[in-house]
Amino acid sequence: MPGSYERTHGPIAWFSMTQASPCDPARFQPRHFQWSQEGRVGVVTLNRPERKNPLTFESYAELRDFFRTLVAVKEIRAIVITGAGGNFCSGGDVHEIIGPLTRMDAAGLRNFTRMTGDLVKAMRACPQPIVAAVDGVCAGAGAILAMASDFRLGTPNARTAFLFTRVGLAGCDMGACAILPRIIGQGRASELLFTGRSLSADEGLAWGFFNRLIASESVLAESVALAAQIAQGPTFAHAMTKRMLQAEWNMSVEAALDAEAEAQAVCMETRDFHRAYHAFVAKQKPEFEGD
Repeated sequence: MPGSYERTHGPIAWFSMTQASPCDPARFQPRHFQWSQEGRVGVVTLNRPERKNPLTFESYAELRDFFRTLVAVKEIRAIVITGAGGNFCSGGDVHEIIGPLTRMDAAGLRNFTRMTGDLVKAMRACPQPIVAAVDGVCAGAGAILAMASDFRLGTPNARTAFLFTRVGLAGCDMGACAILPRIIGQGRASELLFTGRSLSADEGLAWGFFNRLIASESVLAESVALAAQIAQGPTFAHAMTKRMLQAEWNMSVEAALDAEAEAQAVCMETRDFHRAYHAFVAKQKPEFEGD
């Protein structure tokens, strides 16, 4: 049934596919992850440390709806996503997702894979830049969450693996075949997606998967600091940069030049652009207000 999941597979909870409504971030109380706010930065913490923070049907759906909601949340200008207990995310929970998937019919399987893809779409479509703070295990769908973020700060302990072939599935999961080659290159992405092997932290840095490596005890603070730095910038312009980075994947250079001309002209109409000019003339630091 388009637009909704049906409760047809035993204990699995299916969630509405309707667009999430705006929320007050200060009062947001998710059920399947932790949420905190530091100024203009929101922090999402996957919080099942005893299992290395795996995802469930419910957490997939709640994360998807959360990132959709951010489109209308002006108070939050950047997001950090991390995991509790020294690990980022171990992927889909073996008992709560993998097992039930083996008992689903074709329609149920497609509903699930579309939902996971919708999470990535929501992350890429939300206007706020996303910083992934990656420590320890970052595997399967967890690796996808990091991949779908705009920045990735890792630790020397980070181990990233796109494990799908190891459970008999294709590497083309949640946009991996489209996004990962654009980050690290086609040949390197092919190696990871065909073999399912673990990418070490040093390799991840050398290959461009990680923006930089930071000690485990500092990675979250550094990620929040990076997000806060971004949040101080021109919000509308940052959202436009994120939108164009996504849109221009499928454009020729000529089409991209035309699209960027239009996008930049729109940004020149904002008050933040004028604030920056007047601050420069006055030899002051501009204070961007997001309009």
